[in-house]
Amino acid sequence: MTEELIIAGFGGQGVLLTGKLLCVAAMRQGKQVSHIPSYGAEMRGGTANCSVVISDEEIASPVIEKPSIVIALNGPSVVKFEPRVRPGGLLIWNSSLVKNPPTRKDLVLISLDATDLSLKEGTERAANMAAIGALLKLKPDIVSVNAVEAALDEVISARNRKHNPVNLRILHAGFEKTHKVDAA
Repeated sequence: MTEELIIAGFGGQGVLLTGKLLCVAAMRQGKQVSHIPSYGAEMRGGTANCSVVISDEEIASPVIEKPSIVIALNGPSVVKFEPRVRPGGLLIWNSSLVKNPPTRKDLVLISLDATDLSLKEGTERAANMAAIGALLKLKPDIVSVNAVEAALDEVISARNRKHNPVNLRILHAGFEKTHKVDAA
């Protein structure tokens, strides 16, 4: 198993944290990982994305030309990365913020109201956790929910760990709300 992911959104949506969390959890399960963050100079509110490769085998290159999975937490990320997803790939998009949904017919398209799920728990800053939950439901071979839960305290800064119970509730809400679908 090798999955090449791009996670993208606005700065402040936890895009880079999402990539790091998935990598730490996968490493705990003995998988090979690569994580390359990318963000604009403006950080919060600007664009951010990261490339993540998770594999059972050594990773030849961390560079992702045609990702197998894209998580797009905002509209500009759908526009930028939808064309790059390899045919048959998975695109999870945040329907709470994306006004123009993806249109490709050769992908598995998953609409997730990630920001709304986060807001139900009293914060808009954990839509990324809902997206992780959806990803884990759709692709359980990437990493287990238990591994992500265990890695949370390692990845979240000490001053923000008080939010982990909410993060976990939102992760599980994204997992429960998502339904498995057949490949494109």
